[in-house]
Amino acid sequence: MAAAKASKKKKKAHSETARPQMKIVTSETCAVCKTPCTRGLDYLARMSEPGAVGNGVPCVLTLPKAAPRK
Repeated sequence: MAAAKASKKKKKAHSETARPQMKIVTSETCAVCKTPCTRGLDYLARMSEPGAVGNGVPCVLTLPKAAPRK
């Protein structure tokens, strides 16, 4: 019987597999933003109500630029 050889897969470098992430910002950041977005304005409106509790929203302005492909 012929023994089956296990093929090994090459792992990609961390920089090739990691996806860019947006930072989570609070309503204070959205309030002073120079270029307000719809998501931030909606979050700001919800947080301005009494007793509102929030964890923040992802900010599209904090998304890092994509590196050029080789």
